[in-house]
Amino acid sequence: MSSKDRVLVYSDDPKDKALLDGSAAKKTQTEFESKFLEKNNFTAVFRIEKNGRGGKIVTVLDQLPTQEKFLKDLTKEFKVKCGVGGTYIIEKNVGVIEVQGDNREKMKKILESKKIKFKGV
Repeated sequence: MSSKDRVLVYSDDPKDKALLDGSAAKKTQTEFESKFLEKNNFTAVFRIEKNGRGGKIVTVLDQLPTQEKFLKDLTKEFKVKCGVGGTYIIEKNVGVIEVQGDNREKMKKILESKKIKFKGV
């Protein structure tokens, strides 16, 4: 069954509601944002967090651009290649990716293959 054949039955997500209402306009990246991502003019920062998570370790990749598609795709790649769960958050004009467990080595290899600079390992 293709995605065109599917019908959304129920969702609380505001994005889904906006799509159903037709009020959602597709966001296009500005030239600055696309050049920023193409040139990788940012440095991602690794850190390990354990507080407030019931003692479980989470690898956090901070200081990323706030483009949702970029964050979503990178998070998905981390989750698939590391075999764990994770999420992305956009807060205070900074993108953050959280991946369950200590997966710094696998994540470093993925970032190196994409030529994204990182520090704080």
